Amino acid sequence: MSLPHALLTALVERPCSGSELARRFDRSLGYFWSATHQQIYRELARLEDATLIESLPPETGAGRKRSYRILEAGRQELTRWVGQKTEFVPVRNELMVKLRAEAVVGPAGLAQELTRALNMHEEKLAHYLEIEQRDFSAPDPSRATRLKHLVLKAGIMSETSWIAWSKQALAELDSDT
Repeated sequence: MSLPHALLTALVERPCSGSELARRFDRSLGYFWSATHQQIYRELARLEDATLIESLPPETGAGRKRSYRILEAGRQELTRWVGQKTEFVPVRNELMVKLRAEAVVGPAGLAQELTRALNMHEEKLAHYLEIEQRDFSAPDPSRATRLKHLVLKAGIMSETSWIAWSKQALAELDSDT
């Protein structure tokens, strides 16, 4: 996934300033694709130079934030990208390599790191479940809402799986046989 397409997706939903985009990104798409605020601002400038978005006149008053909105060319680019073949990237997970290493070198204190990972996954799952309860409990949701819910469900399933795996890994590390 590319940051420009994540930003175009957010701007299709509604025009907003770079700082609001960064906050929205941190609360939604950022769960699946991370970017710093500096990267977001840099990419907004590139998207504007490519005439995929435009900046709106700055708001009046203190802080005068520049807002952005998607242009028709940006919508077309986003539509093209959605229909494009996705290249799946191999998983790179340092914890898996550490577990393999512990298998060959013997106990090295990995249980503490696995416990930390388990706690992180439990916290993230609890957060996702709060979002689900808050944002997706209305009856008869629209297609757009159902699709957004599917994204969240993928996160819920992933965290649930990581929790189960972490508990199993901790049990194996704790066994003597």
